Amino acid sequence: MPTWERWSLAFDDRMPIYRQIVLQFSRAFVRGEIQPGARVPSIRELSALLKVNTNTMQRAYQEMERDELINSKRGTGYFFTEDETMMEQTRRSLALESLRRFVDEMRALGCGDKDILDELTEYMKGDGSRDADT
Repeated sequence: MPTWERWSLAFDDRMPIYRQIVLQFSRAFVRGEIQPGARVPSIRELSALLKVNTNTMQRAYQEMERDELINSKRGTGYFFTEDETMMEQTRRSLALESLRRFVDEMRALGCGDKDILDELTEYMKGDGSRDADT
């Protein structure tokens, strides 16, 4: 079963819905849940499945096409890119965004850059289950 048929998005009010859809597609693609060259459902089909307005879905598709994550082929629909460079750029972009959020949160907690690096280094040495009090 294609990954989008299992999607059940709990939308976050802090981010536009179309952007959340783009992120969901990007993450699934980078994780290998969607194969390069795979056909993307039609805008109407996916908007019905995710229970979002077709205009919202159209905006998400436009964004993904602009970012070259998907390509439209006249008469046949939309397909995920097979460009390995684009796939790596998408992976890197998602990773950097996650890292930015992590660093921002750590700084909001009052941690300096050295503290952040030390904590991250220590975390990565272990299994990730360090006691929160240490």
